[in-house]
This record gives sequence, C-alpha cells and structure tokens, in this order.
Amino acid sequence: DSASMSAMLLYIITNAVLFSFLMTSEGIPQAMASWLIDAGLGPVSFLLAVNVILLLAGNVMEPSSIVLIFAPILFPVATALGIDPVHFGILIVVNMEVGMCHPPVGLNLYVASGITKMGITELTVAVWPWLLTMLAFLVLVTYVPAISLWLPRTLGMM
Repeated sequence: DSASMSAMLLYIITNAVLFSFLMTSEGIPQAMASWLIDAGLGPVSFLLAVNVILLLAGNVMEPSSIVLIFAPILFPVATALGIDPVHFGILIVVNMEVGMCHPPVGLNLYVASGITKMGITELTVAVWPWLLTMLAFLVLVTYVPAISLWLPRTLGMM
C-alpha cells in the first residue's frame, strides 16, 4: 500500500514538475511579472493579484515548483511596493497549503484518498468547509500583516 501511494504521489509530482518546466521555458512567469509591473498596481491590488496567480498555479502545479518559479519573480515587486518580506513569505506558504487541499494536483487530497479509500470527488466535497476556512484565513493574512508579523516581532527578530 505504501509503495502504491508513493508511486501515485511521485507521478503527480513528476507531472507538476514537467508542467512547471514548460511554463518556465515558455516565459509565462516572466510575462506575468512584467504585466504586474506595467499595470501599476498598488500594494493591495498587487497582493490580490499574487493570491489569484498562486491559487491558479496551485490548481496545476506542485508547491515547490510554484515557489521556485514565482518567488524570485514576485518578491522583488513586493519589496519595491513596501511589502514586508516575512509577510510576503507567509502569504506564499498559506497559498501553497490551500493549493495542496484542492484538486486536481492537491497532494493532501490524494494522500487522504489513499488512506480513507474515498474518491477524490467525495473527498473534495468533504474538505469544502475547511477549504473555505483556509481561504478566509488567507484573506486575513494577506490584508492584516500584523497576524503574520506578530511572532517575529515578539521574539525580537524584526
């Protein structure tokens, strides 16, 4: 059972990495960064655009590929707009977790499906309330930076 589940997850990850390679070779992330810079977005609209981009990427790619492709492109734009780097990093992590909980590439769903022997569709319906809660948390983390910056500031790391 473990080998079967591992093979299933490796197949998903392999396809996601292949897709990320194709995106990178076609210059799609760079085009998106140019569009964001040329659009003249402020911090609020930039963060909304980042959330939309990362959530859409989470539909078809695996989290480590998304971070490797988009973080180097979006981070300089975020810092130029005065967005705290720690806040932006936490925003990316929360987006990746949301991406891992919805199909078609949501690895957490495939692991849960393998363990519970439930179908992906049935499991997606069961996860829906939790997914909505995570989206609400994403909105809070995005637009209330104090939530993500409280602990580092309390520990004197900032």
